[in-house]
Amino acid sequence: MPRPRGRRKIRFSPRVTFYKPQGVPMRDLEIIELTFEEAEALRLKNIKCCDQCECAKKMKTSQSTFQRILSSAYKKITKALIEGKAIKIVK
Repeated sequence: MPRPRGRRKIRFSPRVTFYKPQGVPMRDLEIIELTFEEAEALRLKNIKCCDQCECAKKMKTSQSTFQRILSSAYKKITKALIEGKAIKIVK
């Protein structure tokens, strides 16, 4: 049985939760879901310019877990941009 997942600290709620490529109808798009914690990791690392250790403390998680969350977010966003997919931010 897996260990229970710890509660992460999310300090913002995005006003816009959906992005799609311009000129492509929604019915033709695949949607990639980005979690709030992945969005928070991106915000802390890239907008607030915190180092990884500080980001992990702010999210109340370990440094290695923060890195996994951040890597997952980068992978999803890169895939959406390169392959022309929509991004939906979900809880």
